Amino acid sequence: MADKKIFFLDAYALIFRAYYAFIRNPRINSKGLNTSAIFGFVNALEDILNNQKPSHIAVVFDHKSPNVRVQEFPFYKANREETPEDIRKAEPWIREIVKAYNIPILELEGYEADDVIGTLAKQAATDGFEVFMMTPDKDFGQLVDDRIYMYKPGRQGKKAEIYGPKEICEKYGLDDPEQFIDILALMGDSVDNIPGVKGVGEKTAMKLIGQYKSLEGVYEHIDEIKGKLKEKLETDKENAEVSKKLARIIVDAPTELDAKSLEVEDKDKTRLEELFSELEFRTLGKRVLGEDFSLSATPATGQGNLFATAQESSGESLSDMKTLETAEHDYQLTDTPDKRKALIQELLGVKEFVFDTETTGLNPISDEIVGIAFCHTPGKAYYVPIPEEMEDAMKIMAEFQPVFNNKKIEKTAHNLKFDLKVLKRYDIELSEPFYDTMLGHYIAYSSARHKMDILAENYLNYQPKPIEDLIGKKGPRQKSMRDVSIDKITEYAAEDADITMQLKPIIEKQVKSRSDGAILKKLELPLIPVLADMEWEGIMVDRQFLQDYSDELGKDILALTDQVYKIAGMDFNLDSPKQLGDVLFNHMKLPYSGSKTKTGQFRTSEDVLSKLQDDHEIIKLILDYRELTKLKSTYVDAIPALINEDTGRVHTTFNQTIAATGRLSSLNPNLQNIPIRTERGRKIRKAFVPRNENFTLLAADYSQIELRIICEISGDENMMEAFVKGEDIHAATASRVFEVPIEEVTREQRRQAKAVNFGLAYGQSAFGLSQTLGIKRTEARAIIDNYFKQFPKIKSYMKETVDFAREHGYVETLMKRRRYLRDINSKNHTVRAQAERNAINSPIQGSAADMIKKAMIDVYNEMKEQKFKSKMILQVHDELIFDVLNEEMEDLKKVVDDKMKNALPDLKVPIKVDMGTGQNWLEAH
Repeated sequence: MADKKIFFLDAYALIFRAYYAFIRNPRINSKGLNTSAIFGFVNALEDILNNQKPSHIAVVFDHKSPNVRVQEFPFYKANREETPEDIRKAEPWIREIVKAYNIPILELEGYEADDVIGTLAKQAATDGFEVFMMTPDKDFGQLVDDRIYMYKPGRQGKKAEIYGPKEICEKYGLDDPEQFIDILALMGDSVDNIPGVKGVGEKTAMKLIGQYKSLEGVYEHIDEIKGKLKEKLETDKENAEVSKKLARIIVDAPTELDAKSLEVEDKDKTRLEELFSELEFRTLGKRVLGEDFSLSATPATGQGNLFATAQESSGESLSDMKTLETAEHDYQLTDTPDKRKALIQELLGVKEFVFDTETTGLNPISDEIVGIAFCHTPGKAYYVPIPEEMEDAMKIMAEFQPVFNNKKIEKTAHNLKFDLKVLKRYDIELSEPFYDTMLGHYIAYSSARHKMDILAENYLNYQPKPIEDLIGKKGPRQKSMRDVSIDKITEYAAEDADITMQLKPIIEKQVKSRSDGAILKKLELPLIPVLADMEWEGIMVDRQFLQDYSDELGKDILALTDQVYKIAGMDFNLDSPKQLGDVLFNHMKLPYSGSKTKTGQFRTSEDVLSKLQDDHEIIKLILDYRELTKLKSTYVDAIPALINEDTGRVHTTFNQTIAATGRLSSLNPNLQNIPIRTERGRKIRKAFVPRNENFTLLAADYSQIELRIICEISGDENMMEAFVKGEDIHAATASRVFEVPIEEVTREQRRQAKAVNFGLAYGQSAFGLSQTLGIKRTEARAIIDNYFKQFPKIKSYMKETVDFAREHGYVETLMKRRRYLRDINSKNHTVRAQAERNAINSPIQGSAADMIKKAMIDVYNEMKEQKFKSKMILQVHDELIFDVLNEEMEDLKKVVDDKMKNALPDLKVPIKVDMGTGQNWLEAH
C-alpha cells in the first residue's frame, strides 16, 4: 500500500490550530507580521512529507462562496467569531508556500473543505488508496473506514494520533463510525451554530446512541426515556433533525479525484527560499532547505509589496542585503604596542565607542579572552588580539583600563553583561556611562528577538558572517577561536563591533518612540553590573548532600517500585507508558476514558492518572515514583555536573530580555525553578550553602507583593485596610467575601479567597476558578460577584486598564515600563481576550519585577558604598539571597529591609519584607 498513500490536509483547521498554539507567545517578524500560523502549518506539512511519506497529497480550503448548508439554513455558522486578523494576513503566504511545495490546492464553490475531503476520500478508498484526512476536527470521525483514517497532528511535544474505525468506536461507544453523526446531532456545536438538543452534552449523547443506535432510534423509543431528558429531547426534536443534516459531511460533492495531479513532487526550493527569506524563517529554512539557506534570497517580483507590513528597517529589499564581502569597511589589526597606544589615544578622544570581546567559549567565568574589537565610527573598526599566556594578557588588558574606566565616554556592547564578566576575569572594571543595544531593543520590542545578526538583517539589511564559518558547526570537531587565523578573526570581530555601532542610533530612536526611555536608563542598564557580579559570585553547592540525597531517593524509588509490583501482581517497566497502560487498564481493569495513542496505547500522562487517584492506591504510588525520578534526574543528579570546578559553585545566567513583563529568568542552571511545592522538592534547597563557616545565607522575600501592587494600582480601600492592619490578606478577603468575622474564616474559605485573589487579576473566569477549586461554575460565579462587590476598585482597575490598552495599544507599570498589545482590538474574541488578560496582568507582574530590580540596584550600591564583604548571589522572582559574612548580618539586614521596602517611593500600601537566615537555602527561606 506504500505506493498508494494519500493525504488530504484540512487547511483552515490546521492553520487555526497552529495560530492558537502560539497565542501566548506569538512569532512576530521584523515587519510586524504574525508568522505563527505559517510556521506551524509548514512544520505540520514537513512532518507529513518526511515521516509519513505519502505518494499523493492535497491541501483543501473552504471556498469563499456561500456553501450549501448556509443556503438552506442561514443560521449555520452565523455566530462564528471573526477570523483573527493575523490569520487573514497569513493565508496568502500559506497558499504561496503550498504552491512552492508543488502541492495542489483544492476548493469547490458552494462546499466546505470537509465535503471536498469526504467526497475525495471515499473515491480514493474505492481506488485502492490508503487515505488519511489530516485535521484536528473531530467531525471527520464519521468518515473513517477500513481504508480511511483521521490523522490528528501532535502538539506540545505529543505525537500525532491516527483514528480508524476501531479507535472511533471505542472512544465514543459506537458500533459504526457513521453513528458519530447522531452524537453530533444530539450534542450540537456552538462554534458552528448547530443547535442540537439543549442540555444534552457529549456523554449523554454517547449513552443515548450507544443504547438506541441512531437519532431516529432515540425518538422511536422516546417513551422509554424518563424525566427532564425526555422533555429536552421532545422539545428540541426538530433541532436535532436539522442538526443531523448540518453535521453530516457530504460525500457526493460534484468533484472527481484526479490522482495523477496529486502525486507528490519535488518542492521548488528557489521559491521556498524566497518566501522563507521574506518571512525570516532562519532555522526552519535551514531545516527544510539545508544549512546553506540564508535570508539573502531575492524575493519574487511584487512579493514583498503584496504581503509586507510596515517595518522600521531601511526599507531595502533582501536582494540588496550586504555582507562582509560586499560592504565597504576598514577593519585594522592592532597587534603591536605602538598600534595599541595610538588606538587608546584615539578612543580617549571620542564621546562613545563600541567594543566586543572574542573568547574561547561562552562561559566567561572560565573561558579566556582571545581579543577585543573597538569601533567609534561606522565602517571603521580595530581588533586587538590578546595572547594566551595569562600574565601577558593581563598586561595588555591593563593598557585599556583608562579607556574602560573613563566616565566621559559612553561604552556600548551587544549583550554587555557577558563582556563585563570577561573583563572582570582580567581585573578590568567598566564605569558608567554604558549602553547595551540588546537591552535597548528589548525595551522597544519586548516580544521580539534581539540577537545581533537578526537585528542587522532587519534594520541594516546586512548579513553578518556566521561564527560557524570560522570554527565549524557545534560538535566535537568544532574549533576554538584561538584556532582561527588572525586575518579572519580580525574581520569577524571588527564586523561585530561595527554592526553594533550602526545599530545603536536606530535602537535609541526605537526606544524613544516606544517609551520614555527611563526604564532603560534608570533600571535595566544599572542592573547589568549587579547581575554580572551575582553571576560571577555564584552559589556554593554541597556535593556530599546531593550525593546522599541521590542515594536516598534511589532507595525510595526502589521501594516504590517494589510496592507497585506487589500491588500489580507482576514486574514491568514503570518508565514504559505502554507497559504501564497495559498493567493498569488491561491487567488491573482500572476505568479508562479518553482516546488512545496512534499505536493504540493507553495514555498514562499525569493529568490522566491524577483523575484516578481515588480509584486505586497504585495510582498515588506511581505519581510518587514519577516525582522522585524527576527530582533525582533533573535536579539532584544534574546539579553537580554544573558546578564550576575552579570555584566549587554553580553560576547561573540571569536573562533580562526574555519575559515581556520584565521578570528575570535564570538558566544553566535554572535556579528559579528549584521545586518548592512538595517537601521532597524543597529539600533540594538544602544543597545550596554559604561559602564557608564564616558566612550565613540570608533570604529576603517580598510578602504578597503582587497583591500589594494590585491594591496600590487600584486604590481599593477595603484591601488597603487589610494591608494597613497587617491582617492575613487571604483571611481578610474571605471574611468579606463570605461575610463572616475574620476569626471564623475556615481553612476552605481562606483557600477559596486565595485562589480568587491570585486568579482574578490574571483574567481567571468563573470556569477557571471552578476548575481550580473543584466547585460548580455557578458557585464560582457567586464568589467572583461577591468579591467584586467587596473590592469594587479592583474591578474598576481591570476595566480601565483594558480601556486604556484599547486606546493606546499598550499598558504601563508603576515605573512606566510599557508592554505593547498588538491584539487588544482584535475582532476575534479569543485573541482579544488573551490580550486583555495580558493588559490586566502586565502592570501588576511588571511592577513587582521592576520593584525587586530597583531594590537589587539600591542594595548593591549601598553594599559597595559600605564596603561589605557579603554578596548578593541570587534572585528568585520576589526573593533575594545573600551570602553574608556573619559579623555583617545585622547591618546588612537593615540595608536590605530599607532598600526593598523603599524601592518604589511614595507607595500608599505598606510593603512587608520577610527575612530568614540559615546554613542552607531551605533554612533561610
